Amino acid sequence: MAKIFDEESRTFSEYLLIPNLTTAENTPDKVDLSIPICRYRKGTEEPKLKINIPLVSAIMQSVSDSGMAIALARSGGISFIFQSQPIESQCEMVRKVKKYKAGLVTSDSNLTPDNTLADVLELRERMGHRTVAVTHDGTPNGKLLGLVTSRDYRVSRMDPSTKVSDFMTPFEHLVYAAEGTTLKEANDIIWEHKINQLPIVDTDNCLVGLVFRKDYESHKENPIELLDDQKRLLVGAGINTRDYMERVPALVHAGADVLCIDSSDGFSQWQEDTLRWVKQNFPEVPVGAGNIVDAEGFRFLAEAGADFIKVGIGGGSICITREQKGIGCGQASAVLAVSAERKKYFDETGSYIPICSDGGIVLDYHLTLALAMGADFMMLGRYFARFDESPTRKMLVAGNYVKEYWGEGSNRARNWQRYDDGGTGGKMSFEEGVDSYVPYAGTLKDNLDTSLAKIKSTMSSCGASSIEEFQQKARLVVVSSTSIVEGGAHDVIQKDNDRPR
Repeated sequence: MAKIFDEESRTFSEYLLIPNLTTAENTPDKVDLSIPICRYRKGTEEPKLKINIPLVSAIMQSVSDSGMAIALARSGGISFIFQSQPIESQCEMVRKVKKYKAGLVTSDSNLTPDNTLADVLELRERMGHRTVAVTHDGTPNGKLLGLVTSRDYRVSRMDPSTKVSDFMTPFEHLVYAAEGTTLKEANDIIWEHKINQLPIVDTDNCLVGLVFRKDYESHKENPIELLDDQKRLLVGAGINTRDYMERVPALVHAGADVLCIDSSDGFSQWQEDTLRWVKQNFPEVPVGAGNIVDAEGFRFLAEAGADFIKVGIGGGSICITREQKGIGCGQASAVLAVSAERKKYFDETGSYIPICSDGGIVLDYHLTLALAMGADFMMLGRYFARFDESPTRKMLVAGNYVKEYWGEGSNRARNWQRYDDGGTGGKMSFEEGVDSYVPYAGTLKDNLDTSLAKIKSTMSSCGASSIEEFQQKARLVVVSSTSIVEGGAHDVIQKDNDRPR
């Protein structure tokens, strides 16, 4: 006979938080939203990897490309570049993120003195960079002979065949610094000489890299941006249980900081095999696994070596796994069950494994409820798909601006590595996701700032200034259908121009 769980399958909308005493120490500006995202021995060691806000973007074609990864890392979170694409194209997205922001940038726009203005213009169009390093052999680490910036030429008044040597700023007229100069010292030189870039050279005047003024200014505008020890943006990448032996080494070489197995059902032998292989061959690279919805699933992946575990089956707005297959669990119930098992595992082993709540988020306050129930961070698809930075088209449909959004289990995604029938053909037997639109919402930063402000305000009302403290103090109550109605505006006639968004 089948086992029937005593608890009902509940969603976030069925719960509310009960406020605690708020003190002078519990103001939103004092709330710290940073959180570890890989397993560690709490109390005895520091985690390998932390994020500054508890939000990551989903491993989806319609959500997480290099553009989203750059924007989210600059705001303190991390993206997982989607894996349902060729290995090289995924690696190129990872490399693009790692190159975007670095204290010391390896020059990837280089020419020789014998190249022409036409070559400069072609390189600028292809790479998008206004600064071109001129080296003796055209390589990133050749002997530096000069720089070309947009100030050095006028397209309308120069012959495209003009040699670079005729209009570049020669090395003897450049302000440069020696290898070993710290980032702070380099920025001081930039400001003192009122220049936009500073070449760093070795004792033979070979180019080591470039430091840009815009990177310093960008960091000041984004104080919680997520950087590695080389001042590069952090980025994650999705992997699958099929080609991981080829994909993982390539992603690690490209610079991926954290990996995550992308699957709708993580309670499987294939995930165990994948985890053990990654841990054996790349022990320093954090790798998450999932998705699961119960204690048994958590324990299985924890013992297989997962650094974080994703919780959620069928709760995503474009996911129809529950409808198609009849498996899953309400997201709130799943997070509560897995959090309880995580505590048991920690008490037994001393190893703390972060939980990622994936799916079921409709309103901003659901983010806070997920944290209260034990999630360390949330993976979001629909939320991020609405923004300018997502890779999909912005369209005008029925008089409203929307963006396209489709599930990895949809026919459009054709993600056979995630959804196949187990045969040699690797075909999808049926869909587990839909193709849809979401309302266009503008820029990521503007919307994210509002969502984070709500989280901080709620945590303050619950007397907490960190996520860990919030989870210890949070008090929850199950709500009735009538109280849900009562929670919104009711028994009034709202003005259209004042209606809250």
